[in-house]
Amino acid sequence: MVQDIQSRVQSLDWEAIQQELDDQGFAKLGPILTKAECESIMELYNDEQSYRTTINMARYRFGSGEYKYFSYPLPDLIQGLRESFYPELAKTANRWLGYLRKTEQYPKSHADFLKICEEKEQIRPTPLILKYEKGGYNCLHQDLYGDVFFPFQVVIILNQREQDYTGGEFLLVEQIPRAQSRGHVLTVEQGGAIIFPTNYRPSQGKKGYYKNTLRHGVSTITSGERYGLGIIFHDAK
Repeated sequence: MVQDIQSRVQSLDWEAIQQELDDQGFAKLGPILTKAECESIMELYNDEQSYRTTINMARYRFGSGEYKYFSYPLPDLIQGLRESFYPELAKTANRWLGYLRKTEQYPKSHADFLKICEEKEQIRPTPLILKYEKGGYNCLHQDLYGDVFFPFQVVIILNQREQDYTGGEFLLVEQIPRAQSRGHVLTVEQGGAIIFPTNYRPSQGKKGYYKNTLRHGVSTITSGERYGLGIIFHDAK
């Protein structure tokens, strides 16, 4: 299964994806996971042994819903996604640093990047599954977790919009210096993915590149239940 996931991710049109990330800061992908694979991940939701912690969003005023962080060792499919997406996104991350006249920071392999996290005492896994019921939502936020963070993350929608739930659009808000913020409302099919910045993206201006800060969230679920899988590449302190 892991090898199959790696092949799927590697066979994506990365040249086009890289261009999208440069042009708009995010990229939408068609189905990465099959319906059966999505269902297998959703079935894990009630297997408490798979998780290190559960977060009730309302308790922390993060929104309304629940998410669970997987524990190590990660399920094979999720480990495969994390390892497969990282190398191409590391290329973009280092290119973005170049735009901002900074040196490259991200190694080619995810295992080597996790060693950098470990040096900063960030050793807790961060991939997570999210569940929202009717009325649920996620406030705008960033997933940083420590001094070391990877500039991209990936969210995969596990069930079908307009069939299993309504509402629940993915929200991405871009804060532009000395200007009004810009909002993006994104949807994908079951098994589809969105790649987006964890913290900021470089944007070209008249005097070179500058940083646009981004935050993400989920709009209110108006019916049904919505499940999502978050692939975060850095570990937490």
